[in-house]
Amino acid sequence: MVGSGENCDVMLAGTVFLDIVFTGVPHAPRPGAEIWTSGMGSSPGGIANLAVACARLGLRTSLAAVFSDDGYGQWCWDILARQEGVDLTHSRVRPRWHSPVTVSLVFGGDRAMITHEHPAPVGSVELLRDAGAARAVVASLAPTPCTPWWTPLVDRGALLFADVGWDPSDRWDPAVLSQLNGSYCFTPNAVEAMSYTRTASAADAARALGQYVPLAVVTRGREGLAAFDAASGELVEIEGMPADAIDPTGAGDVFTAAMVTATLGDWPLPARLRFATLAAALSVQQFGGALAAPGWGDIADWWRGVKLKAADGVPWAVQRVRDYAFLADVLPTGRTPVVRRAEATIARLSDVNDTVTERTP
Repeated sequence: MVGSGENCDVMLAGTVFLDIVFTGVPHAPRPGAEIWTSGMGSSPGGIANLAVACARLGLRTSLAAVFSDDGYGQWCWDILARQEGVDLTHSRVRPRWHSPVTVSLVFGGDRAMITHEHPAPVGSVELLRDAGAARAVVASLAPTPCTPWWTPLVDRGALLFADVGWDPSDRWDPAVLSQLNGSYCFTPNAVEAMSYTRTASAADAARALGQYVPLAVVTRGREGLAAFDAASGELVEIEGMPADAIDPTGAGDVFTAAMVTATLGDWPLPARLRFATLAAALSVQQFGGALAAPGWGDIADWWRGVKLKAADGVPWAVQRVRDYAFLADVLPTGRTPVVRRAEATIARLSDVNDTVTERTP
């Protein structure tokens, strides 16, 4: 944990949801019918997906968010602060405010979500009024420009990693991209990128976005990504990582967390992109959003398994060992922490110190 909330690796701000994820849903809900599912997990969600993903990769992560004093809010606070080591110095607990809740149904390789949320009583700008320095910040652009909470941090030297949400108006106004001013890296998905740039491919969209940011990374899910380095004029395309996906919730956040980790580590661009692709692929093989994020132990296990298959001459594994040879130099030595996964109930933290976490009133 950062402790003071200052001089962290990455600063985040946003809304924390309680996510309840049902997996193995046989089909879309129908009026008057009851559906039985094969799996369920509870996890902090929303911006917590990104916070946990960053913390599990060893980044000193600070989060500014509002939490309710209800049971959901207390549980999310404890998971983030006590279990995952996220610094909540700039977060606040507010009574008589309902925790935002999302129920996610995973079926047909995708998910449908139902959300209930009240406006937060305190905004990100106010929460971060006294924030110190950060090496990086991650922010989402909005179809309608808002006051950027990240500007003071960027002015103090933080690298800004930006993404963008779905445009419910379906206008995809290119003016939204003006909010990228000061950004280092932009990571939209292919549909978003092509819609905003009016292009027909992820590669063309990445090139077009190079006029706005030094690094544009356009993700294509299981099909991989296209990235454009504006300084060198280099276009890098990375193939997707095959995975038995059971829940895509939070995969984009894991991708971004891995990109931030590798960028702050000054890795070569192809290594950064492959690492982010791998981390996202590992996350979709678990369910529960934030708690599906891989830790270094998961990455080490994957690397060990691939090397064993390569030693047996399995062709795809031999290629993976070539592509991911950089992992030998970046994997932590010694024991790596075991990460916790989502559970069906709002479980007690049986292996975490039971002392009450001090919270800012």
